[in-house]
Amino acid sequence: MEENIVKWTEKIVPWILDHGIRIILIAIFAYILNIVLRRIATRAIRIAVVADETMSREAEKKREDTLIHISDGAIRIALIIIAFLMILQEAGIEIGPILAGAGIVGLAVGFGAQYLIRDIITGLFIILENQYRIGYVVKIDGTDGTVEKITMRLTTLRDLNGTVHHIPHGEIKRVSNLSKNFARVNLDIGVSYSANLEKVIDVINRTGDELSKDPVFRDAIISPPKFLRVNEFASSSVVIKILGDTKPLRQWEVTGELRKRIKIAFDREGIEIPFPQVVIHQVRE
Repeated sequence: MEENIVKWTEKIVPWILDHGIRIILIAIFAYILNIVLRRIATRAIRIAVVADETMSREAEKKREDTLIHISDGAIRIALIIIAFLMILQEAGIEIGPILAGAGIVGLAVGFGAQYLIRDIITGLFIILENQYRIGYVVKIDGTDGTVEKITMRLTTLRDLNGTVHHIPHGEIKRVSNLSKNFARVNLDIGVSYSANLEKVIDVINRTGDELSKDPVFRDAIISPPKFLRVNEFASSSVVIKILGDTKPLRQWEVTGELRKRIKIAFDREGIEIPFPQVVIHQVRE
């Protein structure tokens, strides 16, 4: 028994002093390298991500933290795999067959996961390019709603009816951002052909100015809604185009209030908003 212990000791101790120390050094080096690379990646992302004039510091930090979280995970996984293979080699296990098997498995998985990889890569570019963020109102390939969640694989929208849409990033072809930097009041309103256009223009501009000075809406309006042009001679009305700029996500609120105030002002000034009319001529026999 004692002889067996001595033999095992004579074999184990040299192995520990040689390969064991190397394994410990590999683990320590991988740990230190993980810390260093993560710090470098974090600093690079903080420098690379530049906020635009409308991005708050909190929104910028959320975007940076998302990218940092992704890079940290990628660095950690890569170092764990490399260190694990080096430790196996030091332990006397041939890693050649393991790498060959992993390549075959990876190829098989790759065919099945190509759509997942496409979704992840597209999601990474969406985050890097800051195409939209949580809370924005966007239209993605005809589906519009508020962005409730963004992951590396998909975006979650909730539309006005409360329906939730999960859209994989790889299927996104076109994104229309309705709430980036500023929004716009874009209103067409018809008036009677008999109306005095100069008076109509004055009432519209005055109503827009009053709305922009209202304490409730003042902070939402960038430029007051004003007359832009006569947009169309319709069958029963002259169509007036009104434009104004608002803060993001406030355009619907401001437009609704503007419609209400224009209707009240037109009623007060005797300006008619016509509706389609049909004139019937009766032929007498």
